[in-house]
Amino acid sequence: MAKWGQGDPRWIVEERADATNVNNWHWTERDATSWSKRKLKEVLEGLVVEGEAGRCEIGDLKHVEGEASCNSRKGKLIFFYEWNLRLSWKGTVKESGEKHKGSVEIPNLSEENEVDDTEINVSKKKGEGDVLKDLMRTEGTTKVREALRDYLKALKTEFTLGMILPTKAPVGQEPATERKPSGSTAQDSVTPQSLDMVGVKIPTVRIHMREVFNSPADDLYSIFTKKELVQKFSKCPAVIEAEKGGKLQMFEGCVSGEYTELVPSQRIVLKWRCRSWPDEHYATVALNFQDLAAQSELELECKGVPVSHEESTRQCWKKQYFEEIHILLQQSKDNME
Repeated sequence: MAKWGQGDPRWIVEERADATNVNNWHWTERDATSWSKRKLKEVLEGLVVEGEAGRCEIGDLKHVEGEASCNSRKGKLIFFYEWNLRLSWKGTVKESGEKHKGSVEIPNLSEENEVDDTEINVSKKKGEGDVLKDLMRTEGTTKVREALRDYLKALKTEFTLGMILPTKAPVGQEPATERKPSGSTAQDSVTPQSLDMVGVKIPTVRIHMREVFNSPADDLYSIFTKKELVQKFSKCPAVIEAEKGGKLQMFEGCVSGEYTELVPSQRIVLKWRCRSWPDEHYATVALNFQDLAAQSELELECKGVPVSHEESTRQCWKKQYFEEIHILLQQSKDNME
């Protein structure tokens, strides 16, 4: 038996009287079914397939049957998913201009098979136009597989944001202050000297990122403070109370926090956390906006991120915030033109 204070830190419950499973060492499960249905529609619907024969486009996801979940055990994530999907497609033959319709069926997308081995069946309604069917069987199947990979990647990054919790450093050992950040650059860096202790006693890291947007700073500021714009780029209902002390909740509750400072068109400071971080643990996020002629630069400093969530937090800001905001701005520009 280990001496007092020398037990495995993963069993430590952060001195909580209610014995909450703070470090997620025991089995925890999160249902990913509803999230997956939305993500599958997002990545599959609207895919365009073009070739010498003509042009096809994936339409509605007509049938979605199955389930998905993510489980955490001993600091590892385990995924379960099984889907039966059916999509519609329509296309136009290049030479004749004839239009044809069909369907794409994916009878068993699951963790038991690689995406490349997953069965994908293409069919077409009766009549001419087999050249389009052949196009969908070749180029179309490739596009669908790429979309399925995007779904699985998002399942393992976006959906799992905050599921793996950090463990305490063993007694007598300092946090990993000498750990060198991986893949850091001047534009997207983690400074090792910024490791600190915030909230509950866990090692944390500071993330620093910069991104340039094709938008003036005041418009970019509005995207972070107006509910309707936040919901557009996040594609989810949100709670946005853009005033000091106001609440913030996004991505179906995966991210929540509070506005602590707002300087219009210049700066936003947030208390910010992921749902499965240790209870009451928040990072401090500072967003600084700077005009650059017709563009603007956003500087992000996120202080207090649990060390084990460094990469997932960076990916959250890059994929779920920055990339989606770029898409929103481009759509707004296209609509104006």
